[in-house]
Amino acid sequence: MICNNLSVRADGHLAFSGVDTVEMAQKYGTPLYLMDEDRIRERCRTYQLTLHQAFDERAQALYAGKAASFRQIYRIMKEEGMGIDVVSSGELYTAASVGFPLKNAYFHSNNKTDADILLAIEQGIGYFVVDNREELDAIDRIAGSFGKTQNVLLRLTPGIDPHTYAAVSTGEVDSKFGSAIETGQAKEITAYALQLSHVHLAGFHCHVGSQVFDSDVFLRASAIMLEFIARIKQEYGYEAEILDLGGGYGVRYLDSDPEIDIAENIAQVGRAVKEQCRTLGLSLPAIRMEPGRSIVADAGLTLYTVGTVKRIPGYKNYVSVDGGMADNPRFALYRSSYTVLLANRAKDAEEKPIFRCSVVGRCCESGDILQEDVPMPQDVARGDILAVLTTGAYNYSMASNYNRLPRPPIVMLRNGKDFLAVCRESLEDICRNDL
Repeated sequence: MICNNLSVRADGHLAFSGVDTVEMAQKYGTPLYLMDEDRIRERCRTYQLTLHQAFDERAQALYAGKAASFRQIYRIMKEEGMGIDVVSSGELYTAASVGFPLKNAYFHSNNKTDADILLAIEQGIGYFVVDNREELDAIDRIAGSFGKTQNVLLRLTPGIDPHTYAAVSTGEVDSKFGSAIETGQAKEITAYALQLSHVHLAGFHCHVGSQVFDSDVFLRASAIMLEFIARIKQEYGYEAEILDLGGGYGVRYLDSDPEIDIAENIAQVGRAVKEQCRTLGLSLPAIRMEPGRSIVADAGLTLYTVGTVKRIPGYKNYVSVDGGMADNPRFALYRSSYTVLLANRAKDAEEKPIFRCSVVGRCCESGDILQEDVPMPQDVARGDILAVLTTGAYNYSMASNYNRLPRPPIVMLRNGKDFLAVCRESLEDICRNDL
């Protein structure tokens, strides 16, 4: 198994966080998102403890809400003492609705509207992560109308290729995000921010990409960012209080994916950052990191019911399920890899003859594919329960009502018990805003 919160019961059923997945499918129906709350809390504590050990007590992990954003997630983050980053008014509103202290929230996005900025300031946002000069002007103007001075970080692009998927690479010079250090634009926007009356420049932010399995990109990014901070200190007498190194540590979707020791990787970054600060004559800034996928991905699993099995002799085989790209669009978008198992017969793929198939969804779309070349028992049939592993990140958060399909519910698993966190949408729900 790719994760230690998975096991196979004596009856052959797949267990997740100690809970029988087949029982969950029978109780709540399918498609169904399961989330292991114990795993989420464990990961939060790992990040918080490791950051404090690697840097100091001012360091903080910010959960990247775009990975999975719903009320229970923000309750967990509040209880675990995490900060959060949000990328929209919707994520901010969701966090605020459960009393998350927004002084510990950082608002990202390359194009915040005036309405976004107004809501965030009204709600007491801690920091904006500012992408461009237009945004700085809007924050200065709106904060001024409240008689406030707003904390901001400037998002900079350090010009690093993280050697990951192009769609999730964000730190190169030509990225749509941030101001490039290499072109001089980062220096220009820093000088401009320091002149504004209702903006307090608290520091700098960078993010280089996702699915990173070692510390190399964080080491390279932190070196470039600290050198920039030292130049700004020399030229303007300003020294950054905060350095946000972003997120991006990877997770295992397949057995062939590497394992990563997050604690050791962060410790490596900590040693390098402290040494470079000494060399450059800088005080150690308060470090931020933004784990998202690595907090929730393997805490998630999606269950489906098999509908049809189509065999085309000499060509291809299909196993169709009652969900698909509407609840997980990542294969259609990125050709993302997943491990797929029969939850009600988890040992059969090892013990019975198998065939290779494409696991596909119910949408009226040729690209509605969950995974290609999946080994399945030859006798897979209508009514079997199929599990797709490691779906806690960017599945529910990217889900849609394509083909007018209701979105699945989320059931949380905690201490061997299950409870509903997000209700299944009804047919009435998807018509609710129609006139």
